[in-house]
Amino acid sequence: MQWLNEAIKGINGILWGYLLIYLLLGVGFYFTVRSRFVQVRLFVQSFREMFGGVKGVDGGISPFQAFATGLASRVGTGNIAGVAVAISLGGPGAIFWMWMTALVGMASSVVECSLAQLYKVKHGDDDNTFRGGPAYYIQQGIGSRPMGIAFALALVLCFGLVFNAVQTNSIRVVLQEAYGFPAWTVGLGVTLLAAPAIFGGVRSVAVIAGVLVPVMAVVYLAMAGYSVIRHIADVPGVFMLIVKSAFGLQEAAGGLTGFAVSQAMTMGIKRGLFSNEAGMGSAPNAAATATANHPVGQALLQMLGAFIDTIVVCSATAFMILLSGAYDPAVSTVGPELTQLALTDEIGAFGKHFLAVAIFFFGYSSILGNYAYAEGNVEFIHRSPRAIFVFKLIVLGMVYFGAVGKAPLVWNMADMSQGIMAIINLVAILLLGGVAMKLLRDYESQLGGKGMPEFKRSNLPELEDKLHKDVW
Repeated sequence: MQWLNEAIKGINGILWGYLLIYLLLGVGFYFTVRSRFVQVRLFVQSFREMFGGVKGVDGGISPFQAFATGLASRVGTGNIAGVAVAISLGGPGAIFWMWMTALVGMASSVVECSLAQLYKVKHGDDDNTFRGGPAYYIQQGIGSRPMGIAFALALVLCFGLVFNAVQTNSIRVVLQEAYGFPAWTVGLGVTLLAAPAIFGGVRSVAVIAGVLVPVMAVVYLAMAGYSVIRHIADVPGVFMLIVKSAFGLQEAAGGLTGFAVSQAMTMGIKRGLFSNEAGMGSAPNAAATATANHPVGQALLQMLGAFIDTIVVCSATAFMILLSGAYDPAVSTVGPELTQLALTDEIGAFGKHFLAVAIFFFGYSSILGNYAYAEGNVEFIHRSPRAIFVFKLIVLGMVYFGAVGKAPLVWNMADMSQGIMAIINLVAILLLGGVAMKLLRDYESQLGGKGMPEFKRSNLPELEDKLHKDVW
């Protein structure tokens, strides 16, 4: 596998050699300004949308369930293993660039998820579920099926296959460290547990995610919060360390400023994108499944998911690692082992066992969320029960592969596939940004009235021939 790993690293060098860094931050900043800082102005409104969308909707997937499915894919091992990798390889400054990716990416998330809701399609005549995402809004909004298929193929590779291998790989690492389980037993166990939910379809994934994600996130945050409270006096110092390292000020004395900033930016944005997915084109696939009142309402929920993922959960992991003293630049501890070491330092031997369980549930829920994304894109390419069945088997095969494969290859494959996805999606939302801004203005014009804003297709008559006939 060495030749494959080197080839993929070469591709990543091109994708991530500032091309994607500037594109992600640039597009996010552009939509931040164009939307007049929507992530700030409507932040409180996103909570109103969340609490207003908890109940199911006529047998379909509710806004809250779609939000939980998106959060299930976002909140995963990237919050534990990904943060540790970013700090290990990019220094504490990588966390600052993770924050920046999330904050400006929240505006990109509103745009992409609004478009996904607008251009969604009815899944079948006998249920009340929908499918959608970048492949769909590229085909219907831009009018290019080849470009839509290119995105769908990239997403199927990224989420259906590679990212699921990443999740199982992280599960295997912590279970081996905590209990000495052989890799093949971890792979087999996770595969067998994932199979019933995957074969149950997207609705079963949404139901499981709606229960599992909030519980596991709260418990993990409680443990990380305990660590922060223990060292509360050191928090300002750690915050300054993160900011200084982000701009090379911490390394200036050693003459490594340029390299340090480059590493911090690259690792922070890579791992930030892997974790919060803002602008990548993944969350819109979950957003599109909901039976929502207005496209922007569901988009605000997904925006909130990006905030919770990076600004809350990733920050909790980062501060726990840096406050515990587990991070040592001279020691090559990378990935979930570093987080495991930090938690063990904070709460004793129980920390090792707790993190093993936490990563298992984080990773398991992410596998289900990833599958939900991929299924809709397989259907976009070729909608047939046989194709979906074969794809489910391949997904489970990759879940197993992640446990027995080597971590560097798995993570490099993840970087390549998410980079390709992000480029296609960012180009698409730039082309369709005007439509998203019209949706935002329509939503805001209804705020302050009775009830939540509602969208009617007559609101945008120029899109009549581009919207699915059974939607809106």
